[in-house]
Amino acid sequence: MRTIMRRLFLFILLLQLYAGSNNAQSISIQERLGYHAGTKLLIIHADDIGVSHSENMASIYAMENGSVNSGSIMVPCPWFPEIAAYASSHPEADFGLHLTITSEWKYLKWGPVSSWNTVPGLVNDFNHFYSSRNDVKSNASAEEIEREIRGQIELALKYGIPITHLDSHMFTLYLKPEYLAVYKKLGKEYKLPILLNAEYLTLFGLDAEQHINEDIVVDKVYMAYPPDYEKGMANYYSESMRTMQPGLNIILLHAAYCNDEMQAVTGVSSGYGAEWRQQDFNFFTSDACKQLISDENIQLITWREIRDKLIK
Repeated sequence: MRTIMRRLFLFILLLQLYAGSNNAQSISIQERLGYHAGTKLLIIHADDIGVSHSENMASIYAMENGSVNSGSIMVPCPWFPEIAAYASSHPEADFGLHLTITSEWKYLKWGPVSSWNTVPGLVNDFNHFYSSRNDVKSNASAEEIEREIRGQIELALKYGIPITHLDSHMFTLYLKPEYLAVYKKLGKEYKLPILLNAEYLTLFGLDAEQHINEDIVVDKVYMAYPPDYEKGMANYYSESMRTMQPGLNIILLHAAYCNDEMQAVTGVSSGYGAEWRQQDFNFFTSDACKQLISDENIQLITWREIRDKLIK
C-alpha cells in the first residue's frame, strides 16, 4: 500500500510540474516584460552603424530626434571608432553589435578584428571578409566564427560600449546549426539577448522548432526588400505598422544620408543603396511616423529593457 501511495504521489507531482511548464511556455513575451498580452511591442532598429560617417550621423540623428530607439554597430568597419566614442559617452542609448563576418560592398572592404591567419576560412585572398554568405558557408568553421565574433565583442567592450544585444549582419549566423550555436552561446556567456526569429531561421534552411527552445524570440521581423523599395519606403513602413500584431516586433532599417560618401560606398545598387537609406532616414524622423506609432497603439521598447528584465 505504501508503495502504491508513493507512486501516486510521484505521478501527481509530475503532472503538476508538467502543467507548470506548459503554463510558463504559454506566457507571452509581452506578459513576461510586464505588458498585457494584447500589446504590440516594437523595436525600431538601425543596422549597419559604423560602416560610414554618413551612416553614423544619420543614425544618431534618428535616435536623438526621430523614432529610432535602437541600433547595432559593425565593429570591423572603418567608422567604428567614431560610433564607439558616441556610444561610450551616451550610455543611455540602446546599442548592440551587428556581428559581422561578410564585407558586401564593391570598394569599401573590411576584414576580421582577429589576426587574419587565425581565421583563414573567413577571408579571401586579400584578407577581406567574403562578399557573400555562400562563401562564408563554404569556407568558415564554427571555431573561426567564434574566435572572430568573440573578438568583436571584446573590442567593443574595450572601447567602452555598453552593449545591450547581439544580432547578425546579413543573418550570416543563421546559415548553419553550428554557427547558430556559437551565436546563442556567446549571447548566454555575455548575458545579452540575441535577435532570433523563426521565420528567418526557416528562410535560411534551419528547423525553427529544433533551434528555438527557451530563447527570447522576436515574433516578427520587418525588413524591406527591393520590391518594397520600388513602391516607396514610407508605404512599406506605414503598412507594416498598420498591420502589426501583438507580440515582439522589430523593424530593421538602414539610415544614412544620400551624399557623396554613401553613394561611393553603395554604388548604383538598388539593394540598400544610398537613396534607400535616405528614405529610411526620412520616414523615421518624420512626424507621420510618430503619429502612426500613436494611432496604432504601438508600444516602443528597447533591447536594454529586454536584457534587464529577462536575462539572468
